This record gives sequence, C-alpha cells and structure tokens, in this order.
Amino acid sequence: MTTIPMAPADPDIRVRRPATRGADRRRAARRTPLWLLLPTAAVLLPLFAYPIYQLGLLSVLDFRQAQVSGGQPTRFVGLDNYRALVGDGTFWSVLVATVGFAAACVVATLAVGAALAVLLTRVSRWPRAALSLAAMAAWAAPAITGSTVWMFLFDANLGLVNQVLGLDGHNWMYDRYSAFALVGAVVVWHSFPFVMVTLYAGIRAIPDSTLEAAALDGAGTWQTFWRIVVPMLRPLLAIVVIQSIIWDFKIFTQIYVMTGGGGIAGQNLTLNVYAYQQAFAASEYGLGSAIGVVMMLILLGVTLVYLRALRREGEAL
Repeated sequence: MTTIPMAPADPDIRVRRPATRGADRRRAARRTPLWLLLPTAAVLLPLFAYPIYQLGLLSVLDFRQAQVSGGQPTRFVGLDNYRALVGDGTFWSVLVATVGFAAACVVATLAVGAALAVLLTRVSRWPRAALSLAAMAAWAAPAITGSTVWMFLFDANLGLVNQVLGLDGHNWMYDRYSAFALVGAVVVWHSFPFVMVTLYAGIRAIPDSTLEAAALDGAGTWQTFWRIVVPMLRPLLAIVVIQSIIWDFKIFTQIYVMTGGGGIAGQNLTLNVYAYQQAFAASEYGLGSAIGVVMMLILLGVTLVYLRALRREGEAL
C-alpha cells in the first residue's frame, strides 16, 4: 500500500494562529470596560458638556445686566475678560488665599479621616457604631445648617465657646486667620467622614495574613501602617485626595455664610465667592464666568498631575 506523504505544516501558521487569537482576546478585554462605561458617559457627558460650553461662551462675551435685560446686544470680546483677571491684583491675592486655604483643609481632612479610620479598626463594636453614626450625621448635615450651628457656637456674645473659655465679646470673625481657621474647621467637619469611611473599608479589605506576616517580621504599628497599609491603600488615597482637592478648592457656602460674603473688606474671599461677587453683585457675568473657567482648568491640571505621579509610582514599584 502506497502512502502519500503529507506536506509539512507551515510552522508560521501554527505560531500565528494562537498569537492572533490571543491578540483578539486582549483587544476585546480592553474594549469591555469602555462598553460598560458607555451608558454612564451617555448620561454624564451632556450634563457636564453643556454647562461647560455655556461657561466658556460667557467668558468671551461682554455680558452684563444690560445684555441680560435685552437693552444692549451681546458683544464678543475674546480674551478681554481673562486679560482683566491677569491685571487684577485682587484676583491674584484671592487665588493665593484659596490655594493655601484648600491645601490646609485637604491635609487636615486626610489626617483626621485616616486617624479615625485606624481608630475604627481598633475599637469594639459599640464604640465603632457610635463613632460611625456621629460621622454620618456630620456628613449628612447640609453645609448651610452646619455653618449656622458653628456660628452660633462661636457667637461673640452668646456663643458656648466664648462662655467656656471666658472670652466675653471676642469676635472670631474679626481676624482674617482665625476666621479662615474656623471656616476650615467646619469644612473638615463636613469632609472627614468620606475619608474615614473610604479608608476604613480599604483597611478592612487588607488580608489578615499580610498584617500577621509583617508582625512576625518584627514590624511595629507605624512601620506596618506606612510600609504595608498605605501602599495598599494608594488607589483609595488617590480618590479621596482628588475629591478633597476639588471640594475644598471650590468652597462657597461655608465662606459666604460664616464671613458674611467674604469677611471684612474681603479679607476672607475665595475664588468661588469672588466669582459670585463679580457675576451677581457687580453684574459682570463674563468676568465671573472667566474666573469659573480658570478654576476648572486649575482643578483639571492638579488632578492630571496627581494621577500621573501615582502612575509613575506604580510603574516604579
């Protein structure tokens, strides 16, 4: 019986087919998150895109009360509003004050939230429930309500704090720095529960075996926290830091309510309050919109820089 010799299989074909299938799977895996995010993007993009478009449009227009009422036509002025901001000394002083105030609030919020998150892992069930309930109550309180309550506590004549400290008639809002400190305390009081709950959930998700191995290696409490817990919480820390920066940089309600619109002679102005004054008090809607665009670009830049730094740290590790 004669056997017909089979032609040898092309080795390139045998190698190429599995590689092609693997590449297809990787491409499909990369597309899957995008498809899952598509419904959310379809809802959120119009909600964000249209207000941002209107904000940018107003920032390049001469849009005042006369244009709002229809008495004068709207006039395109290009970058004139931004040039006015660059030459405005008040804008630069308010920008510096806003950055310093927001940075102090972010650091204090992270410190308080992280400390209480660690404390929640060390206390028993009922103290943990009481602390969590108190934190949730602070988080759920509207900003204007919390600001009003704190103002009453620190009232110059009837405030409980002055009575306890024996400071009869002391006005905490008279000095610029004490006013910023008091408003910052209210901001931290409103913000730390988010950090506390987020980091507590992250700490509880760390395997016990990892912490036990660190203890067996002789690591102390602080060494375990900084060398084990913090690196494993880096993604959550990125979230809470970015959220805190955004929230604290655009603080409005607490400053406006507690300082009466920016303090004595505007000594406690922040960018959000300054934009409100320009847009609604002075009817310079274009100038107020330009301040809003500048704030948005600053926050976007800070967020991108922070995320890039985190990505580089992850690649280095």
